[in-house]
Amino acid sequence: MAGAIEFVDGGTITTPKGFVAGATYAGLKTFAEDKLDLGILFSEAPCNTAGVFTTSTVKSPGVTMDKERLAQGIPMRGLIVNAGIANTCVGEQGYIDAIEMTGLAASKTGVTPEEVLVCSTGVIGVELPMSLIREGVGHIDLDGQGGSDLARAIMTTDTRPKETAVTFELDGRQVHLGGIAKGSGMIHPNMATMLSFIATDAAVEPGFLQSTLSEIADVTYNMLTIDGDSSTNDTVLVMANGVAGNAPVTAGSPDADTFTEALRQVCTHLTRELARDGEGASHLIVVEVAGAANTTDARNGAKTIASSSLVKSAVFGTDPNWGRVLAALGRSRAEVDEDKIDLFINGVCIMEAGKPIPFHRDAVVALMKRPEVTFRLQLHLGDGEATAWGCDLTEEYVIINSAYTT
Repeated sequence: MAGAIEFVDGGTITTPKGFVAGATYAGLKTFAEDKLDLGILFSEAPCNTAGVFTTSTVKSPGVTMDKERLAQGIPMRGLIVNAGIANTCVGEQGYIDAIEMTGLAASKTGVTPEEVLVCSTGVIGVELPMSLIREGVGHIDLDGQGGSDLARAIMTTDTRPKETAVTFELDGRQVHLGGIAKGSGMIHPNMATMLSFIATDAAVEPGFLQSTLSEIADVTYNMLTIDGDSSTNDTVLVMANGVAGNAPVTAGSPDADTFTEALRQVCTHLTRELARDGEGASHLIVVEVAGAANTTDARNGAKTIASSSLVKSAVFGTDPNWGRVLAALGRSRAEVDEDKIDLFINGVCIMEAGKPIPFHRDAVVALMKRPEVTFRLQLHLGDGEATAWGCDLTEEYVIINSAYTT
């Protein structure tokens, strides 16, 4: 049973003890007074580290390198990340530049390059301007208050940074877990398009850390969709430095449930913020499917509805055209008995046992004008349940993506 978990006011990735971060503007993104585009996260102690990555067969050399280094089982000390340029589809030079970036971060922090991971995000098909990155690394100041700057440095079309942290007890010790994320467009599972970095001062056994991250990613990041497109650089990393001094959390330890729940809460919060800040979005969409024949059906149904362009357009127009929700469910490959379905829009029952329920249209339209629109479906076929997150489809999305590189 999970213990008490509390969100930390103003929490970020450097809320956990032993982590420092910093960022600078190196010139990889178009200039603005408040822009940052290059950052480093560093731990004073070695970290057991887990990761999940894009499933695309076209991927950044940074993804390839990170997977190789994690496979070696060497504790990590930090990561370097840039925004503005994805370092993807640039041939062998991309891998060479990724290696150099880890070397630059290692030299700055006094560790070996093999203890540093690298991530990039931005335009595909452009080589990294390494002269700017070499210069930029020298201007990064690392401190315990730098988490928010790092959250800003990884933004591309995001309109705001995403960061959070929680605190809880493990083995009688107060520990912290904090994270940041970026992503606004080109987001669709599996893995949802994003960078997300999570740090904890808890001691966590490596195998348990990896299995827990994979499990949590499936119910959070992999249930997020903005526009049906996936990316080449998707990376989620969790680093655990053990500075809190607790006995290492393992699959069989009494604290396993508490750590898992803490990670789930942080990832869920970041997932919701990513969906809320989808390119051009005016509404967060939440799709809850319960009573499915199994979990797979519930996930397929929820994701298909959340990613439907017709559903997304209806939410943008605050149009309670609920038939689009049922149509998406029907093509989701989930087992469905139409005569058993209940459907709710922001708590108002629209369909019960497969039959439409008369409702006051203007009242539902008013409810759909709220920043968050929730569709809940009860299938009455089993115990499977899942939640997916997305956003509406607006004219602004088309404008942003019609001129992304110009």
